[in-house]
Amino acid sequence: MSKDTPTIVLVGHGMVGQRFLEALAERGMTATHRVVVLCEEPRPAYDRVQLTSYFSGKTPEDLSMTDLRFIEDHGIELRVGDPAETIDREARTVTARSGLVVDYDVLVLATGSYPFVPPVPGKDAEGCFVYRTIEDLLAIEEYAKNATTGAVVGGGLLGLEAAGALKGLGLTSHIVEFAPRLMPVQVDEGGGAALLRTIEEMGLSVHTGVGTQEIVVGEDGAVTGMKLSDGSELATDLVVFSAGVRPRDQLARDCGLTVGERGGIAVDEQCRTVNDPHVFAIGECALAADGRVYGLVAPGYEQAETAAATIAADEAAFTGADLSTKLKLLGVDVASFGDAHGTAEDCLDVVYSDSRAGLYKKLVIGRDGTLLGGILVGDAEAYGTLKAFTGSVPPVAPEALVLPAGAGAPAQLGPSALPDDAIICSCHNVSKGAIRGAVTDHQCTTVPEVKKCTKAGTGCGSCVKVLGQLVNAELEAGGIEVDKGLCGCFSQTREELYEIVLALRINSYQELLDRHGREEARGGDGCEVCKPAVASIIASLAPAIGASGYVLDGEQAALQDTNDHFLANLQKNGSYSVVPRIPGGEIAPEKLIVIGEIARDFGLYTKITGGQRIDMFGARVEQLPLIWARLVDAGFESGHAYGKSLRTVKSCVGQTWCRYGVQDSVRMAIDLELRYRGLRSPHKLKSAVSGCQRECAEAQSKDFGVIATANGWNLYVGGNGGATPRHADLLAQDLSDAELVRLIDRFLMFYIRTADRLERTSTWLERIPGGLDHVRDVVVHDSLGICDDLEKLMQAHVAHYRDEWAETINDPEKLARFVSFVNAPDTPDPVVAFVPERDQMKPDLPLLSIGMRPAEDVLEGSAQR
Repeated sequence: MSKDTPTIVLVGHGMVGQRFLEALAERGMTATHRVVVLCEEPRPAYDRVQLTSYFSGKTPEDLSMTDLRFIEDHGIELRVGDPAETIDREARTVTARSGLVVDYDVLVLATGSYPFVPPVPGKDAEGCFVYRTIEDLLAIEEYAKNATTGAVVGGGLLGLEAAGALKGLGLTSHIVEFAPRLMPVQVDEGGGAALLRTIEEMGLSVHTGVGTQEIVVGEDGAVTGMKLSDGSELATDLVVFSAGVRPRDQLARDCGLTVGERGGIAVDEQCRTVNDPHVFAIGECALAADGRVYGLVAPGYEQAETAAATIAADEAAFTGADLSTKLKLLGVDVASFGDAHGTAEDCLDVVYSDSRAGLYKKLVIGRDGTLLGGILVGDAEAYGTLKAFTGSVPPVAPEALVLPAGAGAPAQLGPSALPDDAIICSCHNVSKGAIRGAVTDHQCTTVPEVKKCTKAGTGCGSCVKVLGQLVNAELEAGGIEVDKGLCGCFSQTREELYEIVLALRINSYQELLDRHGREEARGGDGCEVCKPAVASIIASLAPAIGASGYVLDGEQAALQDTNDHFLANLQKNGSYSVVPRIPGGEIAPEKLIVIGEIARDFGLYTKITGGQRIDMFGARVEQLPLIWARLVDAGFESGHAYGKSLRTVKSCVGQTWCRYGVQDSVRMAIDLELRYRGLRSPHKLKSAVSGCQRECAEAQSKDFGVIATANGWNLYVGGNGGATPRHADLLAQDLSDAELVRLIDRFLMFYIRTADRLERTSTWLERIPGGLDHVRDVVVHDSLGICDDLEKLMQAHVAHYRDEWAETINDPEKLARFVSFVNAPDTPDPVVAFVPERDQMKPDLPLLSIGMRPAEDVLEGSAQR
């Protein structure tokens, strides 16, 4: 560009800075202006919202938000590692650390924020870190290699993520929060209590209502502990400060721009600084016209759009932003939206709380029924819909919106219930009407196309589910057929493929693909979606269609996922875990001793699971048959922890031992587990039997759960724990043993017959037309006249069951697959190595991250191979 070309200088290249560049490009400004970016960090913009995912395997490159082709195509001069150091507003120049001086016509400050570190003694000691950039994470990861305990100062969003990261690095982790609850900005007392219980159950120690008074430093200058405001001391050798952020406004202060009393570069509604029309400020460094500094990415994006539009002489204004947020912290869903704390006059709260399940839901309702806001902890499935209804009167009673599925017939509010002006994507301020327009006016027919057209779903991602529902609803309303096929290979659903396989007795994936696949897929190899799905169908119908029920037989072996392929669960370092079946959780001392001896001889890590079994971690692939052989000799069999099949049937001790028990729950649990073992299904199946109404086995959180009564058994179905908890529904009550088994047979086979791929019973029960009432009609009252068929299919499964471990160790051909390297079968994988921890061992994570051969002081597994 010529010397006379106007220049826009952007100081800072984070998420908001990158969005500003994209907004300039969309308006054609990069073609008419020179654009220079001065970036302090050594790498271009990356997704800081997903920063913690680095510790779960994502690389810095995975987190990058910068397409270098975009930078090149638009002629943007991006200088990383070269931050602005001074601004001369009179001369309109910016000087970078390298000495580069850039003239500007427009200057945009997107310098973000910096972590606040409390001014306590010892805060600068070795072992003290902040949690803000990729470089911070790299430093923490390196220091943690020689640490055992970590403490995080701050229990907000980033503090909880930091604590989870330290736990993931193998450290005993503590959270210290000055406020009386965790996440005090986002959740109230009830939400904080639910979050606290869940986090403590994960093994993290939480200290609320106390502040950090001093970082204790040893003679070598490194952290050794913390002194807290209540007089207690905490031993720790690593401290992460995550006590909030402050606007990075020093550049603005130095050049005389107006800043707020508590920080932040003061700007007007166009994001232009109040005392210099040539300078803009956006993102966390800006004090918006409404007097707030916004720390979320969505408002920053709006400010970036506003600044770009103003520079392009378009009309735009930033007058405030929605502070709604949905996150998954340590695996726990947490969301808040609108007036979450109920500050509006005369507002009312509608609350559902289940402390045992870690659930807390609160809606704030106006006197006229308007939904003002809410808080969701433990289950934020309805966040997208509820947020869209904020400011309006929902079409159903508030209580129906907070009750979990299975506890009072909650309302199912689909996309059609939302008004067109409802904001679906807060990050990019996209309304339902705009999404509908993308389908009707711009002929978008898929979610990716709508994302590209509207930018909806390209920010934090929390709206993607609702986005998909809206797109499909709009297509169907327009008479356009929505492709509901299993994948690109089959136009049929999983349910339809099940019926085809059963009716035509097709026992080969290739035959099914060639006869019933899409025209373009026939004769091909299929895909990673349909192969395991069809393999599961064939396995569940094996006796009825004349197929082998053994998943490693012939073609079946090539269709399996990694876990089924080796009949064990693959772990993060390439080793496997082995879980023998322990029906009902009952085990004789001799068998306990066998498990202990095997774990000792093979150097395995042992842990008692939530399903009342013993999990042995760290087995190399070539060790699996040796371990199975010893287990089978002792009377054990596969626990199918690796398969989409029955996992466990938990039990309490029942009337045999417990003074409250009214039935023999252990005996029933064993009978059920042995009956349904190895049953392949669309997703995993879990069950439990409680011997009385005190419900110690937690049967109501299982796919099928049984609770004893004085008159027999109550059967509950469709429950689920995990990330999306659901109470099971009562299907039938006061059943005899025979009636109970017969109804479970029917229920399971009807689920296997009609569910979608990877659909849990909880989701299936809510999706299937008619819901629980329909399932009860079919399973209990035989309304479709298929119960005889369902019972026969289950009887065939029971009669033809074979233990997969025993089958494998007796077949030399199958044993040949259990090697790390086909061309060197006697060579173990050098990356599978371990280090000692708490009298056991754990994966050597630093070794795993660099993929090198283990050093001499690393445990390489057992001597027995």
